[in-house]
Amino acid sequence: MLILIPPSERKSKVESTETVFQNTNFKFSNEVSEIITVLKDKEEKELQSIYSTSIEKSEQLHLQNLNIFQGKCAPAIERYTGVVYSHIDWNNLDLKSQEYIEEHLRIFSGLFGIVTPKTLIPEYKLKMNVLSLDKFWKPILTKELKAHDLIIDLLPQVHRKAYQPAENVTTIDFFQIKKGKKVSAGHLGKSVKGEFVKFLATNQINKINDIKSFSFDGFNWNEGNFIKEIK
Repeated sequence: MLILIPPSERKSKVESTETVFQNTNFKFSNEVSEIITVLKDKEEKELQSIYSTSIEKSEQLHLQNLNIFQGKCAPAIERYTGVVYSHIDWNNLDLKSQEYIEEHLRIFSGLFGIVTPKTLIPEYKLKMNVLSLDKFWKPILTKELKAHDLIIDLLPQVHRKAYQPAENVTTIDFFQIKKGKKVSAGHLGKSVKGEFVKFLATNQINKINDIKSFSFDGFNWNEGNFIKEIK
């Protein structure tokens, strides 16, 4: 079983190892090199649309990406510091739960494709919805996920476009019902998603039926998703 989650926009600057990325033997290094080659050809006027920030910050992020193979690394679970990851609470999990997460959790990334929590990656910024990266990664990630018997997809739509789901995929979303209308749980859904991953790990879940007992902050299993009714 695999659990798919997105990276976080917020990333730590931590360099908890002396290992530089070019020395990690990363599985998709050739694909990362292809993306960097595309980035090298971009003109300055295009950078803001790629990085969605000021021109000064865009130039800094661009230079960081271009030098990605010389960047010092940290495990992905340390690099990503957004809401989902803070609720997974990696550092306070016992060893058995951490081993479960390393075995079963996969993180989609615009630059790296797919990584495990312990995959060593440098600091970077590159979203999946720029440079047609979802189309670039789609055949690669589809093949990567094909052999697994069960995949629980917790990805947002932008990352779901980066692979072709097969019959082994169960997509799960988090919704709220407000005044009878079902809407995305949005930011709140991120915290629930993190708690859900932690639940899977601490309970060593490996069957789809066993996920239905998860409940957090009013979110409960309902017709294939987790839903909270707001009265």
